[in-house]
Amino acid sequence: MRRIVVLAVVLGALGLAPSADAAIPSVFGGALACSEDTDGVRECGTGTSNTTTRSTVPTWDGVPIDINVALPPEPDSGPDGDFPLIIWGHGYGGFKFNFNAMRRFTDRGYAVFSMTTRGFRESCGSAESRTAGGAACDDGYVRLMDTRFEVRDAQEFAGRLADEELIDPQRIGALGGSYGGGLAMALGALNDRKMMPDGSLQAWTSPADGDAMRIAGAAPNIPWTDLVNSLAPNGATLDYIADAPYTRGRFGVMKNSLTTGLYLSGQLAPGYYVTPGGDPDADLTTWFGRLNAGEPYDGDPLVADAVGELTAHHSSYYIADSTPPTPMLISSGFTDDLFPADEALRFYNRTRTEHPGTPISLFFGDFGHPRAANKAADATRLRDRENAWLDFYVEGSGGAPFQGVEAMTQTCPGTAPSGGPVSSGSWATLAPGEIRYSSADAKTLSPGSGSLAIGEAFDPVDSGGNPCRTAPGADQQGVATYRLPQVDSPITLMGAATVIASINSPAANSQVAARLLDVAPNGTETLVNRALLRPPVGSSKQVFQLHPNGWEFAAGHAPKLELLPRDSGTSALSTYARPSDGQGAVTVADLQLRLPVLQKPGYEGGYVKAPAPKVLPAGTRLAKDFADLKPQNARLLKRPVTVGGRRSGARIDSPDDWRACHANVRVFGKVAGASAKGKRRLLANGKAKLAGGKRGVVKLKLTKNGRKALRSKRRAKVQVVLKTREQVGKVTAKRVLKKKAMKRR
Repeated sequence: MRRIVVLAVVLGALGLAPSADAAIPSVFGGALACSEDTDGVRECGTGTSNTTTRSTVPTWDGVPIDINVALPPEPDSGPDGDFPLIIWGHGYGGFKFNFNAMRRFTDRGYAVFSMTTRGFRESCGSAESRTAGGAACDDGYVRLMDTRFEVRDAQEFAGRLADEELIDPQRIGALGGSYGGGLAMALGALNDRKMMPDGSLQAWTSPADGDAMRIAGAAPNIPWTDLVNSLAPNGATLDYIADAPYTRGRFGVMKNSLTTGLYLSGQLAPGYYVTPGGDPDADLTTWFGRLNAGEPYDGDPLVADAVGELTAHHSSYYIADSTPPTPMLISSGFTDDLFPADEALRFYNRTRTEHPGTPISLFFGDFGHPRAANKAADATRLRDRENAWLDFYVEGSGGAPFQGVEAMTQTCPGTAPSGGPVSSGSWATLAPGEIRYSSADAKTLSPGSGSLAIGEAFDPVDSGGNPCRTAPGADQQGVATYRLPQVDSPITLMGAATVIASINSPAANSQVAARLLDVAPNGTETLVNRALLRPPVGSSKQVFQLHPNGWEFAAGHAPKLELLPRDSGTSALSTYARPSDGQGAVTVADLQLRLPVLQKPGYEGGYVKAPAPKVLPAGTRLAKDFADLKPQNARLLKRPVTVGGRRSGARIDSPDDWRACHANVRVFGKVAGASAKGKRRLLANGKAKLAGGKRGVVKLKLTKNGRKALRSKRRAKVQVVLKTREQVGKVTAKRVLKKKAMKRR
């Protein structure tokens, strides 16, 4: 049976502290005995766990949680304790990290705490652990990283370590991947607060002494920030808006293979799911069954309750941000179809907008859940970035880490090194250029269309760790296809493809699946990125985005956009998106496609353009980084426009951030005479190419009307219009048109 694959972090140790006698015999009031290893690290717990070996401690509500704690060697002098602490969370269905893995941090002076989250394996997940735990395991079922339970468990145990004066309550870091990334995201969003069972937020203090606790830094890896959007996206998330709640759109489209694989892998871990109907806040089986039952979802109280629960208590994005989050380095996979890169961007944009002084950085690459390749070199690079981030903000050592966005590009075959890295101070400035394409034609997505074989080839679970699978690139019947020209020189996508179109969807249950593809000269195609949209009923202009990626279109290759009525294979575990019950025909017209690229405006003769103004749906606003951008446009210098001399023409300034400026200048003015009737006429025009950051002259040629206007005088008030291939719109200015005397030779 296919299982969810998560990023395997490369483990390492630096081997620093000398060995010493263990001065700490146990932790948690004697619940876990500690022993000293040959390198002096104190190991408290059982290391790895199985159905007969565990090291459990009752949490705040009595549920026994399987825990490991590692402490650095006893220092040569000073107190044995007050260590900075790392809380390290595991993936869905996984278990606590072992002591070998913890050497990554104990060797650099950290204490490390890792627990098997409640409901999995030996934290009441296995039958044996429930027998051993008895009634205490009655509430020990999986709650999908509920902020009030799993997250509070981690806070509780950290607080107890602080009460025992083993860790510094103000120097705590959070780390983890996938499910553990969700834990680290929630801990970072809470910062110095905890969520109570009624959903209220209180100050986080240690349980016995009342010490003030806080997360000093966090490094979530491949996390979600909105769990509903991750499992059933609706297309409402945009990477340039300040706030992107799920409720901006309708209930979305289920990621079939991934959600099925996630549900089954948790059960088989083993995991303890509550009996259907037993707890409406954690009823995974009922929720999963309702998703599979299909449309209509709108108006269903069960669906509404599930959305309300999962957003309120299981998604870090919805933790009240009245308190800024802790400094965060969030890493997300461009080829991760479960928790794609926009899960990180949603949280990042809001933080940068509402708390601009809070350090928050992003790291992207080809890693994470399927389809990701998870290349070892990228994992090593990420580990180094995480270490530097935590060292600086938690331990208080090392230099300030990079602040901004760093990205590695996807490459094929999967054995090839990733491209990059590329970096910038913000997501808004990472891609300076944009490719734009438009099609006015109306195209119809016919129900039942779309090749199942191609859908299966691109399914994340079926493809496993191979994001480079190919399929025939011919157009499919009943699918809206938009082919861009082959590129003459390599062009690198960096970010989210944006689609703006008039979409008519009369049937209530319809979906739109989008794929951006790279079509090679031999006619085969490779999936670059994708999206799922639940359009409003009726006809309206809409904007949605595909998940971000970094991808180079090689010379001779062509980008292709497909809009389909389904993105499906032949079985539950080879079907990315569940086909909609009652899918109707969907018509798409007046489509615009915008691709953010690393190349600067003016590249390839102006094929790469300056980014167009963002389309803002009603009720949204630009994220601060995008709102702060100053448009880079060519400008007319404040000098007269002249004709007749060797250096005559209109003087213009090419933007510094452009590779080239392809300018077109037109001069309009009034022409004397009864036939003209005072109307403006074209008097002169000209074209020129300037390098970026340079000033130059666009030579102008007089028209018949221009010659007439200057026949009786050498000056005329005119309007000058400057357009470029690179920018949207035009620049207009009033100038004086002067006729220069020709020098005689």
